[in-house]
Amino acid sequence: MIDLNVNEIGRKKNIQRCKEKEILLPTFAQMRDPALIPASIKKELDGIGLWDVHPRNLFRVNWHNEPKEAGGGFGDVNFVELPSSITGCKARIIGLVGKWFPTGAHKVGAAYACLAPELVTGRFDPATKKAVWPSTGNYCRGGAYISRLLSCPSIAILPAGMSRERFDWLKTMADEVIATPGCESNVKEIFDKCAELEKTRPDAVIFNQFDQLPNHLWHYQVTGPAMAEVFGKVAKPGDHLSGVVLSSGSAGTLGSGSYLRDKFPGCHVAVAEALQCPTILENGFGDHRIEGIGDKHIPWIHNLRDTDAAIGVDDELPMRFIRLFNEKAGVQALLENGAPATVVDKLDWLGISSVGNLIGAIKLAKYYELGEHDVVFTMFTDSMFMYQSRLAEMNAERGPYDQRQADRDIDRILGLSVDHVFELSQVDKRRIHNLKYFTWVEQRSKSIDELRAQWDDYRNYWGGLHNQAGALDALIEDFNAEVLR
Repeated sequence: MIDLNVNEIGRKKNIQRCKEKEILLPTFAQMRDPALIPASIKKELDGIGLWDVHPRNLFRVNWHNEPKEAGGGFGDVNFVELPSSITGCKARIIGLVGKWFPTGAHKVGAAYACLAPELVTGRFDPATKKAVWPSTGNYCRGGAYISRLLSCPSIAILPAGMSRERFDWLKTMADEVIATPGCESNVKEIFDKCAELEKTRPDAVIFNQFDQLPNHLWHYQVTGPAMAEVFGKVAKPGDHLSGVVLSSGSAGTLGSGSYLRDKFPGCHVAVAEALQCPTILENGFGDHRIEGIGDKHIPWIHNLRDTDAAIGVDDELPMRFIRLFNEKAGVQALLENGAPATVVDKLDWLGISSVGNLIGAIKLAKYYELGEHDVVFTMFTDSMFMYQSRLAEMNAERGPYDQRQADRDIDRILGLSVDHVFELSQVDKRRIHNLKYFTWVEQRSKSIDELRAQWDDYRNYWGGLHNQAGALDALIEDFNAEVLR
C-alpha cells in the first residue's frame, strides 16, 4: 500500500513552504470531478495559460480541461471517436485525449499522484532533496513540470534516442537532465542510472513510475471514471463498453482498465507493446520507435490478474500513419475516402504512441469480432507537438509524402489483421506476473511477499490500494487548510 505515515516536522515545513509560495493541492476527487474545485481557483485560471508554470495549473491535472491554450475552464472529458472510414472496423473506437493537459500529455497526473503524498506526509523535503523522474518519455516531462509547480527541484532521466523536442523542453523545466544510452526500449539503463544516483546522491529521491503505486491509483480513480463518463454520454441503446487497449509503458494507465472491469463486467483489457520488443508476447527484447511505452521488463504496478490479452504493434505502422494523419496528401486522401473533416482536423492530437494505441484497439475489436454496439476505449497520450522532428526525419529519409503513399497507408490501416494478438490464459497471466521477480526482487530489492500478495491476495492488495484515495484526499484537505490559515 501507499505509505501514509506522517512526519510531522517535515509536514509543517512543507506547509510553510506552500504558504509562502501560495501553493494549494488538488484532491483525487477534484481531479475526477472539477466541479468540486473552488470557484476562486477557477477564476484565477481564467488568466493562466495551459502550460504556464503556475501552481494553480495543478488544478488542470484532469481530463475535463476546456480545449484552449490559455484561460480555459472545465467541461466534458476530451476524447476523439474514430469512424470506420479510418479504423476499418464496425466497433466504435474512442480515445481519451491527453493534449489538453499541461505539458500536452496526461502523465502529469501520474507524476502529481506520486509526489503529492510525499509532500503532505512530510517525507519529502524540497529544501534538501531533488525529485528524480526516470522515464522513456512523458512521465519525466510531467514530473519536471509538477516539480516546478510544487517548488521542488527535479532531475529528469530519459534515453538519449528520444525526440529532440523532449530534450529541448526539459532543459527549460528540470534542474538536471540526464540522457541514458539507447532508445525507447532501453529501460534497464534508466534503472541503472537510478541505482547509481541512490548510491552517490543523498539528495536524490527516485519516483520510478514503473513501481509507484500512486501511478496505478491515479488512473483507477481519475482516468477510469473519465472513460465511464464518456461512455455514459455517447452510448446508444444497446451499446456495451466491451474493451480497452493501453500500452504497457509503466502500466499505470492500465489502472483505468481495472476500473472498467469493476464497473463493466465482461470488458476486455488488453496491453499493447511494440512487436519489435515483444516482452509479453515472447519474453523478447529489441529496439523500437514507439516513443513513450518502455519495454524489456514487467512493471511492478501491472496487475496481470486484470489483463486479458497482449497485442503486438509493428512500429513501422505508427510511423507511417502519423504521416498519413499529418501530411497534406494524407489528410486530403482521408477526406476523399469519407473520413469526416471534424475528425481529420483532430488527428494531429495523436502522437506516435497514440497511433500505436489506436492500432491495438482496432486489432482487439477485430479479434473479438466486435460490432456496431461495442465500444472500445484507448489512450491518445500526447499530440504531434513533440514529434515534428520525426516527420522531418522521415521526409528526409523517404522523400515527400504523396497521394500514392497515402492511398497505400489507408489500405494498410483499413486492412489491419489480428496477427500478434495473444489472449492470455490464467497460466499465461501467472507466468508473466512471475517475470516481475527478476527485475524487482532480484535487482530492485522488492519484497517477495508483496510479489506473492499481488497475485495470491489480489483482491485485498489491489482493492486496498484503490480504497486509499479517500485517506489521501483527507490528508490533502487538511494540508490545504493549514496552508490557508
